[in-house]
Amino acid sequence: MTLLMPHIASRLFGSELMVDPGKLQAFLIGLGARIVEGGVTLPGIAAVNHVAFENGRPSDAMGKVGDPMGRAFEAAGRGDRLVQMIDNVGVIGIEGTLVHKGKFIGQSSGETSYEGLQTQIARAARDPKIKGVVFEVDSFGGEVNGAFETASMIAALSAQKPTLAILTDFALSAGYLMASAARQIVMPETGAAGSIGVVTMHADLSKKLEQDGIKVTLISSGKHKTDGSPTMPLGDDVKAALQARVDRRRDQFAEVVGAARGARLPMARALATEAQVYHGEDAVRAGLVDGIIDPQLAFAEFVKSVH
Repeated sequence: MTLLMPHIASRLFGSELMVDPGKLQAFLIGLGARIVEGGVTLPGIAAVNHVAFENGRPSDAMGKVGDPMGRAFEAAGRGDRLVQMIDNVGVIGIEGTLVHKGKFIGQSSGETSYEGLQTQIARAARDPKIKGVVFEVDSFGGEVNGAFETASMIAALSAQKPTLAILTDFALSAGYLMASAARQIVMPETGAAGSIGVVTMHADLSKKLEQDGIKVTLISSGKHKTDGSPTMPLGDDVKAALQARVDRRRDQFAEVVGAARGARLPMARALATEAQVYHGEDAVRAGLVDGIIDPQLAFAEFVKSVH
């Protein structure tokens, strides 16, 4: 088995992901053959085909260090384009697959970058004309790197100004992490929230290499330098270490959710969901969402309430 696109494969295999398994399966089905010769799928997992905001959005036009993107927009005289404004409410979209770095604002090619979100959140926090912020969320999650920093910025903004996460339609895994940092979360009856968990993958290519008559010799210094290499089976000790790592990250996920949601969804209850996805009223009863309401109505009521 040959890695055809190693730069993409490196972001899938051996990397921690906060993404719904069904969405990950859909990605592997669609691009697996372009990443790994012969393709790769997750056994026993049904693919989820999801288009962000396919059932509409509350507004028609919605879409690191040192805030370089924000400064660039400001210098070009386009600072007002960083955050869409409806009256005195800022609107920030969190849609599609969430990726760590990407110097773009809003959604691009099915992705939203944490880098772009951080730029928008910083702008919303410092702009006195923005009295409140709505986060339009429709995401099955994405990368861990950058997620917690972005959620922390949303939490800080929520402490400063009224915020509302409107799910249209999904907030799963990292998507839910973002939404949980808002003061309140609402969604339509057809929406879903949850998947508070972390997943990582390892591809064992050793049998395929052996069948192809290819022998790879790794010469390394340091006992653990080649841990997780796709050219050899995953050892029990390495598997245990990876399991411990994703368990710690799930604990961190639940802790952040618990801190933001408080008594509505404390850390212990967030962990007790066991990464389950909750739909409609079940999400309200579980404490993941505060109410079921049409997104357009929720948005209009929020705009009226913010002065």
